[in-house]
Amino acid sequence: MIKFLDLKKINDSFEPDISIAIERVMKSGWYLIGDELQRFEKDYATYIGTNFCIGVANGLDALRLILRGYLELGIMSEGDEILVPANTYIASILAITDCRLVPVLIEPDLETYNINPFLLEKAITSRTKGILIVHLYGRSSMHPEIYKIIEKFNLKLIEDNAQAHGCIYANKKTGSLGHAAGHSFYPGKNLGAMGDAGAITTNDNDLAEVVRALGNYGSKLKYVNHFQGVNSRLDEIQAAILQVKLKRLDEDNAKRREIASFYCNNIKNPFITLPYISTNTPDLENSNSIKDNYSHVWHIFAIRSEKREILQNYLKERDIQTLIHYPIPPHKQKAYESWNNRSYPITEMIHRQVLSLPISPVISLEEAETVVDAINNFKNN
Repeated sequence: MIKFLDLKKINDSFEPDISIAIERVMKSGWYLIGDELQRFEKDYATYIGTNFCIGVANGLDALRLILRGYLELGIMSEGDEILVPANTYIASILAITDCRLVPVLIEPDLETYNINPFLLEKAITSRTKGILIVHLYGRSSMHPEIYKIIEKFNLKLIEDNAQAHGCIYANKKTGSLGHAAGHSFYPGKNLGAMGDAGAITTNDNDLAEVVRALGNYGSKLKYVNHFQGVNSRLDEIQAAILQVKLKRLDEDNAKRREIASFYCNNIKNPFITLPYISTNTPDLENSNSIKDNYSHVWHIFAIRSEKREILQNYLKERDIQTLIHYPIPPHKQKAYESWNNRSYPITEMIHRQVLSLPISPVISLEEAETVVDAINNFKNN
């Protein structure tokens, strides 16, 4: 069986360092808001290239707390609008509605699956206060047009960097491109914990101070509550594990690019749409080499097929595990029932056709060859 993602094998590859880190926390007798968290926050902020990193419980909380922070600072008010991709995991949108802000869904660019920057300006109204971009599948969604729009309309740019740890745009890491960013360290991410975990990065001192308090019951000083906060903290064990894995993140991303390059160069099936590879990015320098393109860290290798279910079953019969990211677009979910009659045709086509192939730092070239051979032998009938 070629697993879609072999988490045990990934975590075993960090031994004995992970076990040593966990034992260190256990022996310390200190399990929340301690030295491990402080060390990880400092090192992750340095890695991303921001002044501040605030550890939180998960990626959704990271986005929610950023928006709550802007509400508390008076930069946003309930009912204000946030432009967000229609093609995303629902967490990006849940964060907005949970803060009683209004998501304005924007169709993606079919080549990148990320938000189409040229559709943003016409969606802006007097209530628009921010743009939440999602670096989907590990590809940077940043674009010069987005910078132009946030400056022209004085908007906040928030990054959902849950799938793109280590991704680079114009010599800067995603997570440092906007005013604030939410990060998820869910176990399956490129930088994954052994449970739920997340972080916020920003250069904004006021925002950093507010979100840190909001995630700790609204308290800046113990038993003194400035805000109606929540309990959303990154614990010492997860911080220690992430510290171990952070040291190897760039190396692991390079291995993902090697597998992605092999897939793109060797899958030859007219019924399969491969990920679009652009040579027009600030970091690619006119090279068409996927291995040299740091604007994509390949959290997900997504292909498209009009016969997705048939293809998925075909691969399953050959012991190749695949997943669908994501089968139902947010605007068709019961959670947002009032949106169900809306039409976002590009988003709907992507969700209808997309299929994710196995990719990780521990997949061997032989396993990748097996995947390629199976796909190349797939008949669209």
